[in-house]
Amino acid sequence: MTSGIPELDGAPLFLVEDLPDAPELLVDGQEGRHAVDVLRLQAGERVRVGNGEGTVAEGEVVSAGPEGLRVTVQNRFEVPLPAHEFVLVQALPKGDHGPLAVDLATELGVDRIVPWQAARCVTRWRDERVEKGVAKWRSAARAASKQSRRPRLPEVTAPMSTREVAGLLADADLAVVLHEQARRGLAELPVPSSGTVVVVVGPEGGLTDGEVVAFRAAGAQPVRLGPEVLRTSTAGAAALAALSISTRWKA
Repeated sequence: MTSGIPELDGAPLFLVEDLPDAPELLVDGQEGRHAVDVLRLQAGERVRVGNGEGTVAEGEVVSAGPEGLRVTVQNRFEVPLPAHEFVLVQALPKGDHGPLAVDLATELGVDRIVPWQAARCVTRWRDERVEKGVAKWRSAARAASKQSRRPRLPEVTAPMSTREVAGLLADADLAVVLHEQARRGLAELPVPSSGTVVVVVGPEGGLTDGEVVAFRAAGAQPVRLGPEVLRTSTAGAAALAALSISTRWKA
């Protein structure tokens, strides 16, 4: 098994829970139906099959039918963990803006997503809504990982309180809070060469003074992305894009 990601432009990625070390794989269930009925893959086409944890097999479709997609494995590789772990603490947005925030963050390289019940959140996850909300966010992360051909699924945690988020920030190597009244820009901050980088995005109604004080006491730095004020569903993605350029895409 090799390390790194070999070039295989345009090859779709399918995620399975169990990726056996075998010369041939069967992608069945929902993934198999999607491959056959939606993508209409046929014998001879190139694909990748991963377990969502960095192990990927690539090969050629042998057959595509009712049983799913059968693939002959030609290469296997393990994608190493990046030097930085990007964590997005996302206040619960209204409606479908939550899955949208997860989708965009996943495509832009987030490693962990933490739902946060901020004081001014209109949306409230209570009782059975917690499980449904987390499941919806995890489904969005999975779909976005396949779309962007990510070999590792980002983790979507259980919701955290403001106190729990403050503890997370205290343990980070760099912690920032997006705040429209901040004087410093995100681009001005030095990013450590490795470690955990946490970005906090508040709700539509903004952060309370108490939240800002608690997060600053935990070591987080309030920053702005620019002169405009972005929606809560897109602000995290914009911050992750800026951080990726200065870290993972740095020459």
